[in-house]
Amino acid sequence: MASQVTFIGAGNMAGAIIGGMIDSGYLRDAITATSPSDEMLAPMREKYGIHTATDNAAAVAEADVVVLAVKPQIMQDVCAGMRDAIQARKPLIVSVAAGLPAETLEAWLGGELAVVRCMPNTPSLVGAGAAGLYANAKVSDTQRDLATELLEAAGLVEWVDDEGLLEAVTAVSGSAPAYFFLMFEAMEEAGVSLGLPADTARRLAMQTAFGAARMAMDSDKTPGELKRNVMSPGGTTERAISHLEDAGMRRIVAEAMDACAARAREMADELGKH
Repeated sequence: MASQVTFIGAGNMAGAIIGGMIDSGYLRDAITATSPSDEMLAPMREKYGIHTATDNAAAVAEADVVVLAVKPQIMQDVCAGMRDAIQARKPLIVSVAAGLPAETLEAWLGGELAVVRCMPNTPSLVGAGAAGLYANAKVSDTQRDLATELLEAAGLVEWVDDEGLLEAVTAVSGSAPAYFFLMFEAMEEAGVSLGLPADTARRLAMQTAFGAARMAMDSDKTPGELKRNVMSPGGTTERAISHLEDAGMRRIVAEAMDACAARAREMADELGKH
């Protein structure tokens, strides 16, 4: 029998995980999503054929897993409204809300709970996400496996043993889709300046990125080795890579990711104090 999973929140990330679960064969009858507005729930109910509810406390009363998928700014109030029901059931809590520490979430829900924090990214919406997960000490091996099963429905899952490393995950994957979108923009603009139509340059850049990622994921070689395999001595690729290296691309990427991780720490402090 499938574990009963209740999603608190029916936004894009909840929809991405639910869609992946169903595509993976998870029972629709074992999934519930909630929202204060039935208008928001209707499309999800029609698309996925799952249960929906506007009463969070009632929806978690029989849940084995509760996925917190609301904005961090309203999380405390949402938790307060279902604290008693959560304490009566003691389900596994999985949070996809950025910045809120497991300890804070556990306290808002009354304490003594198994909590998994997840840092997903937007490609989860197309089943190609990458998520970092952290479990507090109360999470059992069975619950850890269950969390893996649920989140793998939307893409790759990597566990970290230190909650602070979720800030690094934010820099490496959580915010990183935007880095690649910036690269696509820059390559499109450069392609146009070289004479290509904008849509042609855009499609070529995106398909090349997709192909490079597939090659890297399917290969046993490191990215550095794959890079060198494309670089013929004295050739065009070597010239381009040398220019990127000389311009400080590695330093720029490192500094950008450091800034991202630092902001993630600041947001965690701000939300934790709230």
